[in-house]
Amino acid sequence: MKLLLHCCCAPCAIKCAAVLRSESVEPALFWYNPNIHPSTEYTLRRDNLALFAANENLELKMIDEYGLRLFLKEVFPDTEYRCKKCYLLRLEKTAFIAAQGGFEAFTTSLLISPYQDHDAVKRIGEEAAEKHGVKFLYRDFRPLFREGQSEARSMGFYMQKYCGCIFSEEKRFLVK
Repeated sequence: MKLLLHCCCAPCAIKCAAVLRSESVEPALFWYNPNIHPSTEYTLRRDNLALFAANENLELKMIDEYGLRLFLKEVFPDTEYRCKKCYLLRLEKTAFIAAQGGFEAFTTSLLISPYQDHDAVKRIGEEAAEKHGVKFLYRDFRPLFREGQSEARSMGFYMQKYCGCIFSEEKRFLVK
């Protein structure tokens, strides 16, 4: 199966790619994360994913656009639902790229994080798939989260301290 794997970062991509490969699926990685801020964080995550792809001999497709203004436009003024809007922004683009690129299916490394709204990611992925005429491959990768983080550390990858958006950065570092 030709599959596009949306990746938020190298640490989350490691076990997702391994599971897919164990199922005889060779994923192409896809970087599209206009939610990640500031630009230094964006660059670190992008570059570490590129290094992971090169190390694992995985194809990497990128829409390399630092998206502060796009992200803010999408989540304001109703920031209470920003995570769902963020999932929608990224998974819609992934589904579109998958359909345009002749991929049979797509999935996302967001499904490995115990910190994400798993049900919302799944629902939004399925809706994006239907809209764009491509399959959403659902997997619950969460049981592999800690193992993936440990592997990422041992491989020397950058380990982020928050989800990626400015609101999660604020929550992580400023709100006590």
